[in-house]
Amino acid sequence: MTSSAKDLQFRELKDTISELNKTNRALLETITALNKRIAEMAQEHDNQKEQIDFLTKKLFGRSSEKDINIPGQLNLFNEAEVCQDLALLAKDELEAAVAPSSQRKKKATMEERFKGLPISEVLLDIPEDKRICDKCGTPLVKVGKTFVRREFCYVPAKGKVIEYYSVNYKCPVCEETNGIPYIIKGSDGHPHMLHGMASASTVAWVMYQKYSNCMPLYRMESDLKLQLGIDIGRATLANWVISNASDLFTPIYDMMHCRFIAHTFIMADETPVQVLKEPDRRAETRSFMWVYHTGEDDGPPIILYKYSETRSGSNASDFLKGFKGYLMCDGYSGYNKVPNIIRTSCWAHARRYLIDAIPKGKKDDLTQPSVQGVMYINKLFTLEDVIHSKHKDTDGIKEERLQKEKPILEAFWSWLEMQDPAKGSRMYKAVIYIAGHKETLMNYLKDGHCSFTNNASERSVKPFVMGRKNWLFADTPNGADASAMCYSMIETAKANGVNPYYYLCYLLEHCPNSQMTDDELGSMAPWNKDVQDHIQRQTEEAQRSST
Repeated sequence: MTSSAKDLQFRELKDTISELNKTNRALLETITALNKRIAEMAQEHDNQKEQIDFLTKKLFGRSSEKDINIPGQLNLFNEAEVCQDLALLAKDELEAAVAPSSQRKKKATMEERFKGLPISEVLLDIPEDKRICDKCGTPLVKVGKTFVRREFCYVPAKGKVIEYYSVNYKCPVCEETNGIPYIIKGSDGHPHMLHGMASASTVAWVMYQKYSNCMPLYRMESDLKLQLGIDIGRATLANWVISNASDLFTPIYDMMHCRFIAHTFIMADETPVQVLKEPDRRAETRSFMWVYHTGEDDGPPIILYKYSETRSGSNASDFLKGFKGYLMCDGYSGYNKVPNIIRTSCWAHARRYLIDAIPKGKKDDLTQPSVQGVMYINKLFTLEDVIHSKHKDTDGIKEERLQKEKPILEAFWSWLEMQDPAKGSRMYKAVIYIAGHKETLMNYLKDGHCSFTNNASERSVKPFVMGRKNWLFADTPNGADASAMCYSMIETAKANGVNPYYYLCYLLEHCPNSQMTDDELGSMAPWNKDVQDHIQRQTEEAQRSST
């Protein structure tokens, strides 16, 4: 009986111990889960703080990506690959690599600032009745002149109305003999193909103000009324732009497009635009403006804009039909629809991801992985500058890249594989982006025509983005197409060193049309030497006439 009680008590104690063990295990699991949750919340807190710092930097900080440049620190890593990379640099190249890039630009002199402008002299003379010596009364004699000051004088725009009349002549003999007058009317030999009563210079001025100076039409309407007393509505101004751009710029645009796809390397980018009156679409729906830019080859630079209702990759595929070569673009997968291309990715984008991952106040902290990654890519940027300063031929560029940049790239990829950032952090996003684009980031080594970055096309899309901030939207698809035409003419003219306003005047005066041959249209392109000389003369004549 006693033994049974003890056995019962023993079993009860065993059960109690078993229950306590289960409770302990449950508590340990709870503690482990809570610790994991606390760690996750701490990481989430760090990610959110990092995101706040990033957004604050974007909103209030400097936009330059060249802040990470620490002299003498390019050999901060201990990897043998990096030491080997530095050995590949010549002494002068290494000095250039470690030299601060933010050297102060030399201040321009007054003569350099106003070079090319006509100069008018104003003589500060002495009144004739005072040209007498105060001491002896002898008349004074002119001995020369002394420079006093220099001023820049702005001459406001003026408007005028030109009325054309044809002078008519008739043959008096034919009228007396046959009773039918023979009449000839005078003509300037130029058919008037412009839409509206505006001259070529006026239409060009409206296009230039809107697409180069980012001035909305309603401001032009107000300015014309205020400055010149002319009442021209914005609807009329819009009609001048849309109708003339559609009819007169399309042949030149098509010619440029044919020459564009003949290049071996091109760049592309896209940005949203709002078009209010698209068929079967809401006004709030986003459309897109695509920008295509030729590469760094020997051909003339061509910059083309193209409007589309969607961001579908088929838009790029249709525009680039017939192109075979290298396409530099961002990570957007829609470009994969373009056939017969080798995609290359932008190293400036890769560096931007790493710069965004640098913690606040840590840009000089070499223990930060993001800073280390930026240092690798900065070294590549420096080598690109050195290589392009030494070589103008693409074969030389390719050979030099393989010799000097490929080892650094191999070290960079080895370093990237060792990174294990916290999931969700900006460094994690940077590593995922760069690793996912490794192949396309390396493709620029295959051909010397390839650019290292997509900065050229991003600079070309910037004028459109700045203009969009002012005029906000396009009213109709026709307006968006006209905008693409005007931006193409203006930016291609700028890229070829041609005054964009006078180039627009030139096109509107010469009225290119679809009946012209490619050679005739090519003779009106902004890279044509005769066109450049003609516009240079126009610019100089306008400067002389303003004095």
